[in-house]
Amino acid sequence: MWLCHYLENDTPHARTKKRNRQTNKPNMTKPPRPHHLKFSTFTNPGCYKEFLQTLPDDIKELGNLISHQIIHRVTLKEGNTKANKDLRYGDMKKFPWYRLRCEDDILPNAVSMIAELLRRDDKGFLPKRKVKDKIVVTCRYVAILMASILKSKGIPCRVRSGFAPYFSEKSTDHWINQYWNKDKQKWITFDADGFFDKSIGFDQYNMPTDKFDWAADTWLGIREGTLERDNFVNAGGFTGLMPVLWAVFYDFHSLMNHEILYNQMPSYIHFKFYKLSKEDLEEIDDLAKLMQNPDENHKKLLKIWKTKKKFRILNGPLIGDSDHAN
Repeated sequence: MWLCHYLENDTPHARTKKRNRQTNKPNMTKPPRPHHLKFSTFTNPGCYKEFLQTLPDDIKELGNLISHQIIHRVTLKEGNTKANKDLRYGDMKKFPWYRLRCEDDILPNAVSMIAELLRRDDKGFLPKRKVKDKIVVTCRYVAILMASILKSKGIPCRVRSGFAPYFSEKSTDHWINQYWNKDKQKWITFDADGFFDKSIGFDQYNMPTDKFDWAADTWLGIREGTLERDNFVNAGGFTGLMPVLWAVFYDFHSLMNHEILYNQMPSYIHFKFYKLSKEDLEEIDDLAKLMQNPDENHKKLLKIWKTKKKFRILNGPLIGDSDHAN
C-alpha cells in the first residue's frame, strides 16, 4: 500500500512535405541537463517520489506500464473499436457510466494523477489494472507523468509540444518527451501515449527527430511558405498558424519547466491571433528560431523567460485581461 506520510520533522518537500527540420540536431554545447532535472508545479511528484523510483528503469517497459494506467478520452469515446479493437486498453464497456469522460480538468499535474491512481487501487501501478480504476487523460498529462517519473529517478527529461503526423492524414497537436541518455550522450525522443502499431514505421521509444513536427519548425515552415498551414490541426478542429502558435508557447513554457494547460496562453495572444502585428509575428519568429536548438540557445531562452513579460503572463478560463496588474 502506497500512502503519503508527513512527519513533524520532515525536510522540505522534493521538488510527406518539405519540412524545416532543425530541432534537436546534435548539440555543439553541453546541454543544460540540471535544468531538466528540476520539478515544476506540474511534474512535482510530492510525497510520491520514492514510489516513482521503484518503477521500471527501462523506458519502453515504463511507458507500457503507464499505458496500462490510462485511457485516452478518444479511446474511451470510440469504445472497443479502432485503436482498441483488440482491447489493448481494456474493455471500455466496463468503464463506469457515472465517471467523467475526460479527467484533464481535475488531474492537472503529476501528483494528482498518481494520487488518484493509488486511491483507486493502492497496490501500485499495475500491468493489469482494471478499466474502472484507470484515469482518463490526454497526451500532455501522459508526458508530464513520464517526466515526473524520470526526474524522480535522476534522469533529465523534458516535455515537448508540437504535432504528430503519424496518427492521421493531417498532423495533429501532440505532446511527447525527451530524456537524456547518459551512455549515448544525447536526447532520446519518445512518445508514451499508448501502444502504437508497427505501422507507424518507427520505435515510439526511440523516435527519429524527423518523425515529429516540432512546434518551432512548423511555425517557421508555414511562415516561410515551405509547409501547408492547413495540414496542421488541433483537437478543437482549428487549423493553420493559430494552433501552431499555441504549440510554440506550450513548447516554450515546457522547455522552461512550466508545462501549462491547454487552456492557458499568454494574454496578448489568447484568442487574439488576428490582432497580432507584423512586429509581434517577427518577434515570435525570433523565439522559434532559438527554440530550434533549445540546448545551444538555452541561456538566450532563459533570458527571454526571465525578462519578456508578454510571453509569460497567462490568461485562462478564470483569468482574463482585467485580472493582470498594470
